[in-house]
Amino acid sequence: MSSHSSKKGLVTKKFNEFFYVDVKDNFKLLDKKRFLCKSRKSLRFKSDFIFVGDEVNISQINCAERTAIIDNLISRKNFLERPAVANISDIYVTFSVEEPKLDFSQVSKLLIHAEYLNVNTSLLLTKCDLITDNLRNVLIEKFKGWGYHPKTLNLEKSSDFQSLINDLKTKKCSILMGPSGVGKTTLLNRIIPNLQNPTASVSFKIKRGKNTTRNVELFSLNKDSYIVDTPGFNLNKIEIASKYIALLFPEISNQIKQNQFGCKFNDCLHIDEPGCQINKNFDRYKYYRKLIIEAKNRNYQNLGD
Repeated sequence: MSSHSSKKGLVTKKFNEFFYVDVKDNFKLLDKKRFLCKSRKSLRFKSDFIFVGDEVNISQINCAERTAIIDNLISRKNFLERPAVANISDIYVTFSVEEPKLDFSQVSKLLIHAEYLNVNTSLLLTKCDLITDNLRNVLIEKFKGWGYHPKTLNLEKSSDFQSLINDLKTKKCSILMGPSGVGKTTLLNRIIPNLQNPTASVSFKIKRGKNTTRNVELFSLNKDSYIVDTPGFNLNKIEIASKYIALLFPEISNQIKQNQFGCKFNDCLHIDEPGCQINKNFDRYKYYRKLIIEAKNRNYQNLGD
């Protein structure tokens, strides 16, 4: 039996010229039906070609064969280039506290990248069974000073895992963003029992993990929530105009929201300007200042080109 009526769907997997699309109605799955689709030729030559996470309209639906045709692409809310995923609602910046050891500069870099994508950003700390409760609490307080309330995960504690699952099920489309070896694959294998991606230990020579995930795919957690399984991240260097950098630091952006008077100058960069109302006594201020100077230098170079 086939239908010519159009349905909204979500692309959950892509391979060659084929797409798996979950049929949706008002963003809720209809009997969890998944269709194997090809796109119309007119879509294949567009620069914004279809990727996992895209919302699409499909027609020529064959319910018996579970096949359909993708008619058009619905406008994206956001797009992550490497890996290519569209319409992310929540990013969990994921780092292990040990094996590999926590690198605060890398944590800061990924948090800023996530904030730049303008999606809800959380911090997830894994392998907390390898540190003392006292050190765990010290790390929590440190990251609270950054403007984040980190979720800590000890997989030996079922309550930690269940708390994370419950949180993920309240999101529309979540992704774990972090370096290899921090436990993302192990975690996804527990979240999605049928996934069973291979895991790899951390290289003792380079102190980094080996990437084990190969394809980008969305997995349904319930009728409203998905999590992305990705082959890792290759972050492009982001060049942000100096006036926007403060918005990527909760330590500053929260002060701006709460300060009813504001700085003396509307274009204040919170560096050395007179009348600046921002309290600069926070952990990442040196890093913030470094990014501002780099952005200003880029601007001067561009003016000279």
